[in-house]
Amino acid sequence: MRQAHLKNNPVKRQENNDKIDFKVWKKIFKLIFKSKKNVIFIIISMLALSILDITFPLLSSKALDVFFGDNPQYDLMWWFISAYVVIAFLYAITIYTFIKRASYIEAEVAHEIREEAFVHLQDLSLSYYDKNAAGWIMARLTSDSRKLAEIISWGIVDMIWGIATMLGILVMLLITFPLLALVIILLTPIIFVICLYFRKRILIAYRDVRHTNSKITGLFNEGILGSKTTKTLVLEDVKNIEFTEMCVNMKKASMKAIRKSSLLNPIVITFSYFCIGIILSIGSGFVLGSFGDKLVMTFSTLYLFINYTNLYFDPLAQISRVLAELQQGQAAAERIISLIETKPDIIDRPDVIEKYGTLNNPKRENWEPLIGDVEFENVSFKYIENETVLKNFNLKVKAGTSVALVGATGSGKSTIVNLLCRFYEPTEGIIKIDGKDYKDRSINWLHENLGYVLQTPHLFSGTIRENIAYSKLDATDEEIIRAAKIVNADEFISKLEEGYNTNVGEGGSKLSVGERQLISFARAILNNPKILVLDEATASIDTQTEVLIQKGIDELMKGRTSFIVAHRLSTITNSDLILVIKDGKVIEKGNHLELLALKGEYFNLYRNQFVNEQVSKKICI
Repeated sequence: MRQAHLKNNPVKRQENNDKIDFKVWKKIFKLIFKSKKNVIFIIISMLALSILDITFPLLSSKALDVFFGDNPQYDLMWWFISAYVVIAFLYAITIYTFIKRASYIEAEVAHEIREEAFVHLQDLSLSYYDKNAAGWIMARLTSDSRKLAEIISWGIVDMIWGIATMLGILVMLLITFPLLALVIILLTPIIFVICLYFRKRILIAYRDVRHTNSKITGLFNEGILGSKTTKTLVLEDVKNIEFTEMCVNMKKASMKAIRKSSLLNPIVITFSYFCIGIILSIGSGFVLGSFGDKLVMTFSTLYLFINYTNLYFDPLAQISRVLAELQQGQAAAERIISLIETKPDIIDRPDVIEKYGTLNNPKRENWEPLIGDVEFENVSFKYIENETVLKNFNLKVKAGTSVALVGATGSGKSTIVNLLCRFYEPTEGIIKIDGKDYKDRSINWLHENLGYVLQTPHLFSGTIRENIAYSKLDATDEEIIRAAKIVNADEFISKLEEGYNTNVGEGGSKLSVGERQLISFARAILNNPKILVLDEATASIDTQTEVLIQKGIDELMKGRTSFIVAHRLSTITNSDLILVIKDGKVIEKGNHLELLALKGEYFNLYRNQFVNEQVSKKICI
């Protein structure tokens, strides 16, 4: 049953992979060595800490011989006190150094992962965002990157210290008394197996906690976003019961994980004292000479063995913890690497990049001016694993022509403009701009000559001035105001208390939908685009605001090639060419009057919409 569930759940299956993929971790660990200075400091400080941990019991053992032997040497007391003070001072410096450097590495690795992932996200095609939810991407940039940075930075510290300390202790024990050292060596695999056994089960337990926590987070998000629906349907009690059940499950899973986690340290401590008991039992026999005159151990040597045995098993537990965390971080590492290594679906050819540059390093001096002639030549397109949306689509548009696309939802209107903007590329056929295949020029060249206005306007946090200027960051105040006046946005902006310096809030929440759309229009025309795309840009605007911006749209389209995906047919009556799209094919074409005269699909759409609008007006009156 569990295997069947994992088979149908790739994320769950990935997180339940208990093997460490060293190829993935090799790529992650490369990020560490971008900060070689910090890594070197950590290695030196952890080796120094291991030496200090080994030196302290050795010094205490020597003190027993010097002060409690047959010939006490009390004149060396100040030498030992000085040695202890020096060791304490070195401990302070070493611990300060590794904490500081490990913290730097944690911050830098998290920064590197997030920066590399975010920069790569800018290069990815629109199809990537269609296939991956925003929440999934956000989790990679936040929780996954934080978890990896923590595991890597502090895991390095514990691994270096643990391995160095264990090896150092074993060497000292083998030099001091090899026979008794073999006892510890034989006991080591037992505690290591115990640690791995518990760590694996602790890992599984905390995975359940994490999955339940994700569901609770989802319920929080759903509750906030759907609060109006919940209240209008009076579902508060149902939601409360659902949330309470999930919280109870979270509590049970957490308590189960805590119980398993809390067992490990007592078991390690118990086993270490069991080993100390064995060492004490066997070692006392050597001290008393029970095994012959040649196998005699001093009391100070037995004391050293006991201290080293106590110290030896703590690093072993830490190493097993790091290995378990590497397993725990495996899924996070794979998800981040998969994001960073995802290849964009839409990329320029090497020869195009050499001539025109890249998104981050454009060679604008080689860019030809864009005039605005557009041609679709036998263009077909289908989304992955979907049936064909567009088939053998042909269209030739002269610069400065306004083209409107109308039709039912799913007919292919938005697909046409997305192909034009090269958010996607044709499955078959060619799209030409100014008589040349647009793949022969850079994506950036095309996008910088585009003005695109979406149905749902999106504003960035900041002022109105900043949001308009996003299409031209060096725009002057005069240019910003002129763009706003063209689309009649200046009128409402001037009435605001802070005018163009008004903060729009998160996503433009402080403004109405119509006001946000007017700002997005101003932003689109500020850079004087040669090709303008309006994707149902007036669908979310009220009738009064629509009248205001219709004049602006008419002015805006002058001298530009314009593609308008229209929901309200009243907004496209002045378009030079109207295409009626059905099932990815053009079934009617012409201007407004020509299509009405045909009394076909467009005529029916326009008549039905006109009648509905008149009925709505009468109802409102």
